[in-house]
Amino acid sequence: MAVGDQAELGNRADAARPLAIEARGLVKRFDGTVAVDGVDISVPEGAIYGVLGPNGAGKTTTLRMLLGIIDPDEGVRRVFGHDRPHDIARMIGYLPEERGLYPSMKAIDAIAFMGALRGLPLAEGRQRGRELLERHELGHAAERQIRQLSKGMAQTVQLLGTLVHQPRLVVLDEPFSGLDAINQGKLERMIRALAEDGVTVIFSTHVIHHAERLCEGVAIIAGGKVPYAGSVEAARDRIPAQVRLETRAREGAWLNALPSEARREGDFFMFALPESGIEPLLRQLIEGNAGILSLSIERAGLHDAFVHIAGEAAARALEEESTADLAGGRR
Repeated sequence: MAVGDQAELGNRADAARPLAIEARGLVKRFDGTVAVDGVDISVPEGAIYGVLGPNGAGKTTTLRMLLGIIDPDEGVRRVFGHDRPHDIARMIGYLPEERGLYPSMKAIDAIAFMGALRGLPLAEGRQRGRELLERHELGHAAERQIRQLSKGMAQTVQLLGTLVHQPRLVVLDEPFSGLDAINQGKLERMIRALAEDGVTVIFSTHVIHHAERLCEGVAIIAGGKVPYAGSVEAARDRIPAQVRLETRAREGAWLNALPSEARREGDFFMFALPESGIEPLLRQLIEGNAGILSLSIERAGLHDAFVHIAGEAAARALEEESTADLAGGRR
């Protein structure tokens, strides 16, 4: 359970914005083994929210509990205020990690069929499907069978089938997996466009840069637990910004102005940004004739925050999976 970590996204921001998803204390066991242990997540309407962690961490189980595909053994979850997500299934679009389209079905029929599963009449599904395919430069593929499409095109068709009934909440399980860089970029643009239209998007991923570029908030999950759930900015702020300083002078009284933990790395000094800010230090360096050649303040990235929060082992697992996924996307 993330104690005190809901931060802006989980507390103050949620007070001003209605929640699309709220989960408290979710627990799920399989054959006596705890797969998810006390997950707390709050996702405001219209947000892009990431569930970030290595494979086997509990991401898919968490998403399926949120959607009502499986029930938690403990805890509560609400989607748009409903504690039975199946009752509002037409408001939800779900792309599972396991991709599945009938190979002999035409792209337009696949989209219409997926819409029909959410209550959209087939004729309307075909009309909307053609519009979506045209919008995403796949109009030429409407009458082609799924087996005739590239992997990226087939995945886009399945995603459009997830969106054709115009859901208010879209849940994507590892949507970037196996895609090359071009199709990953297209998917990122689609996710941003959905959020701009007021749709809430929650996706799981083991690729940190997707979460960092896209997400307003994240839940970091490792070993079935969520040690952090809140804004990306607050996660990065867990680690103090680092100052990188280069001076002309090598010695002098001005060295006493540097924090005690400052370390030399080649021609540079590296140290955490003082709580008092950079201005008092700058004044002392100038007065001490340090001869400042360069000075930069570098904020921690989400990767550093993930390592700090989830630990080195979880971070290594993420990196290995990301490397393998990139190699798969190039094939």
